[in-house]
Amino acid sequence: MAVSFFPGCSEPERGKPNIILIIADDLGYGDTGPYGQSKIETPNIDRLAAEGLRFTHFYAGSPVCAPSRCVLLTGMHTGHSQVRGNDEWEERGDVWSYRAMIADSTLEGQKPLAESTVTIASLLQRNGYITGAVGKWGLGAPHTDGRPVSQGFDFFYGYNCQRIAHTYYPTHLWRNNHRVWLRNDTLAPHTGLDQGSDPLDPASYEKYSLPDYAPDLMFREILGFIDSCSGKPFFLYWATPIPHLALQAPEEWVNRYHEKFGEEPPYNGNEGYFPVRYPHATYAAMISYLDDQIGSLITHLKERGIYENTIIFFTSDNGPAWSAGTDPEWFASASPFRGSEGYGKGSLNEGGIRVPLIASWPGVTEPGGVTGHLSAFQDFLPTICEITGTEIPGETDGISFLAVLRGGKQKDHDYLYWEFPEYGGQQAVLIGRYKALRKGMHNGNDAFALYDLENDPQESVDISADHPEIMKRVGEIIRKEHNTSGNPRWRYRLPGE
Repeated sequence: MAVSFFPGCSEPERGKPNIILIIADDLGYGDTGPYGQSKIETPNIDRLAAEGLRFTHFYAGSPVCAPSRCVLLTGMHTGHSQVRGNDEWEERGDVWSYRAMIADSTLEGQKPLAESTVTIASLLQRNGYITGAVGKWGLGAPHTDGRPVSQGFDFFYGYNCQRIAHTYYPTHLWRNNHRVWLRNDTLAPHTGLDQGSDPLDPASYEKYSLPDYAPDLMFREILGFIDSCSGKPFFLYWATPIPHLALQAPEEWVNRYHEKFGEEPPYNGNEGYFPVRYPHATYAAMISYLDDQIGSLITHLKERGIYENTIIFFTSDNGPAWSAGTDPEWFASASPFRGSEGYGKGSLNEGGIRVPLIASWPGVTEPGGVTGHLSAFQDFLPTICEITGTEIPGETDGISFLAVLRGGKQKDHDYLYWEFPEYGGQQAVLIGRYKALRKGMHNGNDAFALYDLENDPQESVDISADHPEIMKRVGEIIRKEHNTSGNPRWRYRLPGE
């Protein structure tokens, strides 16, 4: 029997659709079937796309976790957002020690969003929605105003801290403001193989599989949340950690892909994260496992009689990882863009920020539809507000794409802007088919390269010298869209300053 989180949720409320926003973690543009993946099986995501609308020009808020999620939830791009990088708040103490965090919960989590932050959840909460977040948070440590329950969510279950999420078998997760202890032993993330163990023997990796696999537990909470709130409209933010490193998946799924792919060399842990005997099989297993959960979610919605009144969005927080056993080139994870080091996760190249978006709204989205509408994470807030009849706040960088979901035309952004003060410091501006990109800005680089994405999706040929008018416009945009961050770690100078 499902736990009732909200006993008052019994009377149905017609007219307001349920919203489920699924955000995968480090899933590449090309990692699922609807976007060309051939090695990894994703039949339920395929079906979601066949019954809904697939976006081909959709962008994450940032090339790494925390800032991208901040953009999504607040509707403010990284020139204006509170969070612009992964700040682990190291001045608190030994935050990278797994054991220290277990002993002292004040060492968990990242620097928090301000208490007054307007999020999708807080807006919907005021409009009568029951709001839940399940998965990985990363936007405010325990005991701070950045906690999910302080940012508009009635219910939270999952990882508060993205460092602890480097293992899928943690000692604990969080339910609202309280730790839930699991049956897992203390095995710190990045622990290597035992000395003298055989890296070719699967038995050498047994210590990395423990009783409680966090995605299993989190999915159980998702179903319980839906069962408790299906009588009233709900917003579910499902921030699954899959397929972020470390590579860990249920044995039956790994075996399935081991049989399909055959023998392969192990990843020995030399680049951080846990070693893994069959890295290709495990990466594919994680994505297929998530796909299976999505299928189970849809089945559950149908059994509850609420699928027809539920909108499902499926996307990813940034492009694919490129180390520690992942192999974006072998999987073509970012195809048709580059996903290797310097082009995938952590990069404002297309492979780092162009992500999938599938929207399924029964009776509204055209089955099997495809749109090239230009949109990004900041657009979720105004879109969901317009769908639900919630007043859109005056300060937002997003534009609603509700008209596109309904099969109509929508005004595009004149441009999209990103800044990312990590991985050497980067800025990017997208104007139609042209992408201006500056890297190495902390090393004094003031020059932007310019790429024609229609003819050069891999961003190989700099054509900035041929388009002085575009480069002038880029300079105007970056000066207009950049506000100095309140965090000194995320400050930098603009070209010419």
